Amino acid sequence: MFRFIHCADIHLDSPMRGLRFVDDGVIDIVRGATRRALENLVTLCIQEKVDFLVIAGDVFDGDWEDYTTGLFFNRCMQHLDAAGIPVYLIRGNHDAASVLTRHLTLPGNVRVFSELHPETVRIEGLQVAVHGQSFAVRDVTENLVLGYPQAVPGYFNIGLLHTGLAGREGHARYAPCQLDDLRALGYNYWALGHIHQPEIVLSEPWVVYPGNVQGRHIREAGERGCVLVTVDGSDVNLEQKALDVVRWLEVSCDMKDARTLGDVLPKVKSAVAQAAAPHPGIPLCVRIGLEGATPAHQFVYQDVEQLTHEVVNAAQWALSQPVYVERVTVASNHHASEASPAEFGPSDSLAGVLQEVAEDSGLQAALQEQVSAWHRLLLGRMQEQDAPSAIDVTGTRELIGQALLELTAKLQGGGATRGDS
Repeated sequence: MFRFIHCADIHLDSPMRGLRFVDDGVIDIVRGATRRALENLVTLCIQEKVDFLVIAGDVFDGDWEDYTTGLFFNRCMQHLDAAGIPVYLIRGNHDAASVLTRHLTLPGNVRVFSELHPETVRIEGLQVAVHGQSFAVRDVTENLVLGYPQAVPGYFNIGLLHTGLAGREGHARYAPCQLDDLRALGYNYWALGHIHQPEIVLSEPWVVYPGNVQGRHIREAGERGCVLVTVDGSDVNLEQKALDVVRWLEVSCDMKDARTLGDVLPKVKSAVAQAAAPHPGIPLCVRIGLEGATPAHQFVYQDVEQLTHEVVNAAQWALSQPVYVERVTVASNHHASEASPAEFGPSDSLAGVLQEVAEDSGLQAALQEQVSAWHRLLLGRMQEQDAPSAIDVTGTRELIGQALLELTAKLQGGGATRGDS
């Protein structure tokens, strides 16, 4: 019997994205999350007394700002070396040979597979053969699997591969391949990387994405970690192990029957507590969505800034564990009992509202301030995207839709300026 841990996509020192309602102390905690997750990986390897660790690419998040990133990784590997645990890794698109301009000599227990061609390492005492190839450049578009050797007879064969694997929407198709390509080589276990969502793709043979070790933004919500694999003869057992130190969650709050802010906030607390129940103890970064038909529809959109901060406040009170709010989104609509647009008088029609704006300098100032706020928010949302080509069109459309709802509510309600007069 032997045991090993399969992890991928550590993205060491990758920044967390999207947190707005946090102070500097919290930012420092979150900024170091990938390092703490790597430390948890090392601790788990030692506690479980694994025979070896395999890392399926993207140890780093791109070129280092300075050598401290590499020094930290080496210190972690040295702890494994002291425990007698070898490490086998391939480089992925984020840490390809062409990407890293700085280099440090790795500890002797770390074996990096060549980027020139597939290699096989035999662990004779365990009758294990590990096959792999690193990325030479960031954009590897050819099928690397076609160059991998056939399984070593009589050995437990592990294939290390950083790949988009055909059919994974929303991910760059690095080193694309088909499942039939993997099956054809006769390996027992394919240790994949690149896709950050944990997934057991196949069990005969095992084709596994462990996910990344630490979520970095709301699109990486839920538990993150690695896979502990126990091999006992022909029996192979997999256990997903959590490594993350901060966890991202999306929370939906139904505002049905809410009429005032006092009705909304208890619903927020309840929704946050319910969503957090499966994740006790760990700090949470949450996106809270206010949804559903509500009599408070117009109230909600008349002062979204106040509502947002009240929701953040309520979420922080909801649990004893730390809760950091990434964003508050509002997608409520009119309650059925509210008047339909046809029932509004002339002053509530769009033409009437625009006429009021033209004649009211206070409303003009409020509108200008609101438009500026939306502009800043939209720019910030775009800057969160990985690249201009990857801008979240759906999210942007939702933001514009929310802006229109806020505008309507403010103008129909007279705006903040009118209310103060």
